[in-house]
Amino acid sequence: MLFNLLKNLVRSLGVFLVTTFITFSMMFGNPTGIASSVLGIGATPESVQAKVVQLGLDRPLLVQYGDWLVSALTGDLGRSFYSGQSVVAALSQRVPVTLSVIVPALILTALLSVLLGVGAAVKGGALDRIVQFISVAGTAVPNFIIAIALVFTFAISLRVFPATGFTPFATNPGLWVASIILPMVSLLVGAVAGGAQQFRTAMLDTLGNDYIRTLRARGMKEGPIIFQHALRNAAAPGLTVVSLTTLSLLGGAVFIEQVFALPGLGQLATEASKISDVPMVMGTVLVTVLIVLVINFTADLLIQALNPKARKR
Repeated sequence: MLFNLLKNLVRSLGVFLVTTFITFSMMFGNPTGIASSVLGIGATPESVQAKVVQLGLDRPLLVQYGDWLVSALTGDLGRSFYSGQSVVAALSQRVPVTLSVIVPALILTALLSVLLGVGAAVKGGALDRIVQFISVAGTAVPNFIIAIALVFTFAISLRVFPATGFTPFATNPGLWVASIILPMVSLLVGAVAGGAQQFRTAMLDTLGNDYIRTLRARGMKEGPIIFQHALRNAAAPGLTVVSLTTLSLLGGAVFIEQVFALPGLGQLATEASKISDVPMVMGTVLVTVLIVLVINFTADLLIQALNPKARKR
């Protein structure tokens, strides 16, 4: 168990370093272009070169990345090239907005995927057909199309939820819930579609094993067989899919935040990318990578706790 824990930590560190370095290399590949973008159209070649030196973009790429990495480890992510705002301050305002949508969506994805997947595998019939339809439809329809449909239906026609904007939980919990419902559901449909299908397939495979038939032959009730034995072994592939769903949820949040005008991490990353605000882009990438790694690491621990065979890998 300890060896697997250390292996997962090393693997997570490797993913973090590779991802941030590749992003850093792509963003800092054109120092003159970055300086010109910061100064504006009327910048002279001399002022552009001076800006390159001022921003430290004339140094070797590995030196720049090393300085950024050391500063990031101490909690200093630099300042925006344009506004001068601290990247940490900007992230502290934006990350809670994104997490307000992503975390409930991820929790509900896990719960609904288990309920629908297990129900479809065990009961079959109409429920199985519904899960199959949701799986196909949820995968085929992009989440921003679902978001637009939800806005027209529940915000414009029925006026049940606000169409845009975000209210912090501390300001008004009721309005906070109302402001995240539609964005969360927009992300939830596709995530549940994939998760439920994976749990269904895993449960069907597990229920066909010899030890399940042996338990039934011994007279064990169906409930304990399903929830104590079958689901425990089927949880590994299901949890793997749910953990990978985190990345798609974060990617989908970029579009969803545009549709609902949410001042979140995705909107910040989009705005920063358009104007080559490198420190801000690197800050959003760092937070995104950390969120994905933490959730995947937690999922690995849960899989090993539920399935002892996973500890031997």
